[in-house]
Amino acid sequence: MSTAAQAAICYGHDHPFAIEPVTLDTPRADEILVRIHACGICHTDMAARDRQLPTPLPMVLGHEGAGVVEAVGTGVTHVKPGDRVIMSFNSCGHCPSCEIDKPTYCYNFVPENWIGTRADGSPTTHQDDKPVNANFFGQSSFATHALAHARNVVKVPESAAAVPFSTLAPLGCGLMTGSGAVLRSMNVRAGMPIAIFGTGAVGIAAVMAAKIAGANPIIAVDVHDSRLALASEMGATHTINGRSEDAFAKIKELCPQGLSYAFDTTGINTLIQQAFDLLAPLGTLGIVGASSPTDNLTFNESSFMGGGKRVIGILGGDSDLFGFLPDLIEHHLAGRFPHDRLIKTFPFDAINEAFQAGESGSVVKPVLVMPG
Repeated sequence: MSTAAQAAICYGHDHPFAIEPVTLDTPRADEILVRIHACGICHTDMAARDRQLPTPLPMVLGHEGAGVVEAVGTGVTHVKPGDRVIMSFNSCGHCPSCEIDKPTYCYNFVPENWIGTRADGSPTTHQDDKPVNANFFGQSSFATHALAHARNVVKVPESAAAVPFSTLAPLGCGLMTGSGAVLRSMNVRAGMPIAIFGTGAVGIAAVMAAKIAGANPIIAVDVHDSRLALASEMGATHTINGRSEDAFAKIKELCPQGLSYAFDTTGINTLIQQAFDLLAPLGTLGIVGASSPTDNLTFNESSFMGGGKRVIGILGGDSDLFGFLPDLIEHHLAGRFPHDRLIKTFPFDAINEAFQAGESGSVVKPVLVMPG
């Protein structure tokens, strides 16, 4: 049986999101119908809106959804109607990356997440009997309901029964990426120095994760004093405003032997290259910031090879959803990951205001709350 829903349809950068009626398919064997209670707004939603991703428009975006299961397909066994769940990216489950529990690098990531339909080309969503591009990150959660998949829906543990959906939702992408980059991709060691460039939601998540890992010092670099103040409250031992200070000279003073870890969320290639020059022997530079497709990076080969340094691209914090998301929730419950302090909620019909707040930097993590 199909489901009627309200969805915020993205028509592109020059048009506001429009909330319109749509109809979702009956769940197939591996699919899950979720009533959305909250959905975070992420930079990737903005990138899709701005046609920086190979996603067709108009489209229902949203990929940090959280809500309650309403129906499941015949092949779904790990959740049932009534369960509270978080959603994240989808993956195929059978490629070489998925086989070693690295689904963020799924060989079939684009068809599973970005083409506007299921991977087989069939639409999940209709409007007046015409297909609507959806299935964004296997969910399209800027809506009152979403049709998701067995591989991208995670049950919220009973220990978090009192945590609001608006707090749970943002864990599905940006916060998972920043924290996973530190705790999983780079596997930051206790007592070792790290510098984090950019203190938006991803960067602040990395700061909190670096504190969990026991890194020292934890250096946060940004151009906004308000965000640096928040980074300091969240665990940064030092903050540097790159607009008014020479960040790289300051880092050299703080870490004369070099950085063990540098983490870039800005995507600015010149900054990334300078960060590489700060690495100590065996140092790791992790990159999550999306640069222009025409940008290249240049590193000194002798320093790169002779120092045993690593430069790694990171997607989704190397997260296996069913292991890492529950871990993040437990860190939050224990007070080690107070990401709720980054959040400002907006009603669903204020989606355009929420996007503006996120882009201006006035809100670190906007989260939409659905009606009812």
